[in-house]
Amino acid sequence: MRKSFKREVSPGSFHEGAERKGAMEKFLYHLEIFLKKQMTRKGFLKVCCAALLAFIAGNQFLKAAFAKSEVSSGRPKKGLKGAHDIVAVKGEDAYKNTVKAVEAMGGMGCFVKKGAVVVVKPNMAWDRSPRQAANTEPAVVAALVEMCYQAGAKRVNVFDIPCNEDRPVYEHTGIAAAAKEKGAFVYFADHWNVVKAKFAYNSSMEGWPVLRDAVECDTFINVPVLKHHGYTKLTLSMKNLMGVCSGKRGLIHLDIGPKLVDMADFINPDLTVIDATRVLVRNGPSGGNEADVQVFNTVIAATDPTLADVYACSLVKVDPVDIPYLKAAMARGFGRSDLSKADILQVQA
Repeated sequence: MRKSFKREVSPGSFHEGAERKGAMEKFLYHLEIFLKKQMTRKGFLKVCCAALLAFIAGNQFLKAAFAKSEVSSGRPKKGLKGAHDIVAVKGEDAYKNTVKAVEAMGGMGCFVKKGAVVVVKPNMAWDRSPRQAANTEPAVVAALVEMCYQAGAKRVNVFDIPCNEDRPVYEHTGIAAAAKEKGAFVYFADHWNVVKAKFAYNSSMEGWPVLRDAVECDTFINVPVLKHHGYTKLTLSMKNLMGVCSGKRGLIHLDIGPKLVDMADFINPDLTVIDATRVLVRNGPSGGNEADVQVFNTVIAATDPTLADVYACSLVKVDPVDIPYLKAAMARGFGRSDLSKADILQVQA
């Protein structure tokens, strides 16, 4: 497994970006020299280079453009199956619901092997509190992290690329604190460390920069929150995978359905756990008003992301065909979509 440096974070204490600070300090140092004495040609070039480094370090678009990247055909298709196609657990405690859902799927040992490096990818996009339901419930993430370590994981990574500023999102969602308490490595996404997506078929996502850590892991657990979305109608597991895409993510919204299906095929999550504890039913994806939140107290586990998303649609009475990425998935036969033919276990906790 390739090693790379991360900006790890902890509750209430977030790194400010050592690379950016160091580059800026070098620039100021050389600028001081420039002002104190006559600048040589070599010195002038040093100042220019330092200024360029400082600028790039603070610019996410240029980070993606200049990042050292390699081509990747995505995570391997393991074909993992659980004890059921879908497990849905309803109860008052989100942590216990998550544990019961995974246990009913056969246990975390079905997905995480001893010594594994695991990614637990929540929806951690908006600077909102857990009660506002714009992000994954922290207790769901904490339960998954703990179960991964109990199954023998060597390391559990938790990260996302937020839509709002990284630091307040990680702090105010409560996810960073909950995950770190269970031993997870929580860090800001490294836009320098990406791979370029390669597909065996024609894809609009060809060459898209994807976070290397999301691809080069032994187990990928996708943990979206079920909520309303103004453009795609619902945010579900496939939509949550935008959080591992670097570059100009806004462009993904152009013909978003096929693109998200391609990304689900590329990342190939081993386990999908949908948090439907508190559901934002209006004014998504960012929300903000607790009056727009309904309590469902449900956690859904599945290995087929399409089937998981279709089941989540049934909870909020939305036709899957109205969700662009589910419509695209069904059109090309990506995953299963017929709930009537699925083995569904519903548990009342």
